[in-house]
Amino acid sequence: MADSSARTLVLGIGRSGEILQCGQNAPGVVGRASEDIVGTDAADLFAVDGKEALAGLLDALDTNQERTAVLSVQEEDGVAHDAVVTVVPMHAREGEGGGLMMIRVAVTDLERFTDPALMRWALLDDALPRISAMLDLEQMAQELVGVVVPHFCNSAGVLIRESIMGADEVPSFSPEGTAVLHRLAVAADNDFPSWSAAFPAGEVLAYPPGTPYARCMATGGPILETHLDSDAARRIARAWRRAPVARLLDGVSMVLLPLIARGTTLGFIVCTRSDAHRAFDAYDVEIGMDFAARAALYIDNARRYSRERATALTLQRSMLPTGLTAPSSVEIRHRYLPGNQLIEVGGDWYDAIALPGGRVALIVGDVAGHGVRAAVTMGRLRTALQTIVNLELSPADGLQQVDDLMHGIGEREPAFATCVYAVYDATDGTCEIASAGHLPPLLLQPGGTSEFLDVSPAPPLGVGEGMIETRTFTIGDGGILVLYTDGLVENRGQDIDDGLARLRRVFGPEALLSPLEDLAKSTLDGAYSDHDRDDIAVLIARLRRLPEEHVVSMTLPARPSAVRDARGRVRSTLESWELQELSFTAELLVSELVTNALRYANGDIGLRMLLDRTLVFEVRDGSDALPRARQAAEDDENGRGLQVVHRLAKRWGARLAGQGKVVWCEIELPGGGERLMEAWPGEAHHL
Repeated sequence: MADSSARTLVLGIGRSGEILQCGQNAPGVVGRASEDIVGTDAADLFAVDGKEALAGLLDALDTNQERTAVLSVQEEDGVAHDAVVTVVPMHAREGEGGGLMMIRVAVTDLERFTDPALMRWALLDDALPRISAMLDLEQMAQELVGVVVPHFCNSAGVLIRESIMGADEVPSFSPEGTAVLHRLAVAADNDFPSWSAAFPAGEVLAYPPGTPYARCMATGGPILETHLDSDAARRIARAWRRAPVARLLDGVSMVLLPLIARGTTLGFIVCTRSDAHRAFDAYDVEIGMDFAARAALYIDNARRYSRERATALTLQRSMLPTGLTAPSSVEIRHRYLPGNQLIEVGGDWYDAIALPGGRVALIVGDVAGHGVRAAVTMGRLRTALQTIVNLELSPADGLQQVDDLMHGIGEREPAFATCVYAVYDATDGTCEIASAGHLPPLLLQPGGTSEFLDVSPAPPLGVGEGMIETRTFTIGDGGILVLYTDGLVENRGQDIDDGLARLRRVFGPEALLSPLEDLAKSTLDGAYSDHDRDDIAVLIARLRRLPEEHVVSMTLPARPSAVRDARGRVRSTLESWELQELSFTAELLVSELVTNALRYANGDIGLRMLLDRTLVFEVRDGSDALPRARQAAEDDENGRGLQVVHRLAKRWGARLAGQGKVVWCEIELPGGGERLMEAWPGEAHHL
């Protein structure tokens, strides 16, 4: 092996870069005679890209700071090779100055790993800044071994604890007590093709006790094996029960560099050099540990990010609805797309909840911020809104209640959200909408005209004290309503008006004849390739009205005969719907509800029957006092009506409506309503 001094050339240079003095090693380093380069410009020794970088090095002569870079040396015969170039400022007399330029190169492959400066630059200064920006563990590990193999060793592998890869909270151990590791990446010179076969990437293993690998994990310190002879290689192979390992480790020099971050040993990097190259020494271990220390921090940052992202995704997906409900005439499609990996998970959500009386609540919201906190806040808001929806408050009153909740959350930590809440009535086509700081819904009417609905503006939930108002719109039979979050229409590369215009083009007149599934796909066109994308939630509803023959209404006078009239109308209606088998139960339920209205309210009584996924009965009266079930005593003459309703009905409830209230109950249809779905003339309803 050539002497390392023959690979270093020292030059004396002036402030302008002129070569004033030259050492005797010029032919072996730059391929020119010493006397030929004295008096020339130092930039002539380097390739074009090297000349540009040299200007920055020469600034050291003015700043009095030593500078080092790897430049491409250009020999006279056109051959170029990398060299570590260092400029050191020196001053002889007042007002005069120059410096020393040291050029160090590796002339042949046999001299690989002999220049510590070149190794240090390649490992610490060149690649690590680029690798530090990565967030994927496997990709980062592959980049790490791709750096150390050409510049530090002939083969390398990165191994970390399996508990990190599996997101387990408790590290796992083998029966022998050694840590279970996951080999993330392997790299080797072309001369060692069998290395990756003996040490496959992706393998989960526990190294046997007593091996250098187990000692590295146990002590958390570097392990240097200057030379593994045949006996040592065979012992490791036997302990590992892999015969090919003995041949691969025979005669190599090996160093294991622990990956330690925040006091925890995450794993290690194993590096080997063949016997054709210089063995590892203490200085190599020092360089390697500097590299491993920084790599460990990057790996730990990626691990923490991956774990938080996985936690947020799990929380969000578990809190998003698994099934949406709506009247049989309403068709719904939804999409949720997490944000780009660099942006993290957000707090977008959607919901569709069927309400009694042929109505459906449609909700889309967006919690400000990203990560676990946003996902948790989203879950709390969605749960609160589900409860409020089932209380059958108006959209404005419901959002006002959620606003109070957000103010309570904001007392502990800043939190706010936007939300749009719509209630569509499939019996008359009316749609009540309230918005708190959210983008306007898009409505495509059956005639082909589309518009962004002018919903009364209000501050986001948790911000300010503005009042939230409800606006009522009439939607033609078959109209399409689109609720969405801002991630769909705005990003860093376009104005929000451009995004809104694109959404409006997707829902042009031709969309009325398109399946909702195709429209949902078209809505997200281009979103998957957007690297600056925020998360997106979209809810698309085709709003058809229930057939007129499935809604029967009548007004009853406030006299005792109203109960008999109500039973007769229920009986005849069920016969027309071919549901005579439900007549006894239905008549009993309606009798109790009408009797209750006669006893506690004044004025006429309204009775409405709806045939949808269930059979629904609604009794309207002029009192705003909601009924309350109570336990009747044995000697009470009354108080058992609502107990009967509770026992016989699938569900029952009450809501305020105008100047009075509506008490309702519903009965399951025979066969779960499949007969009705088969008879429904519209396209198949999928949720």
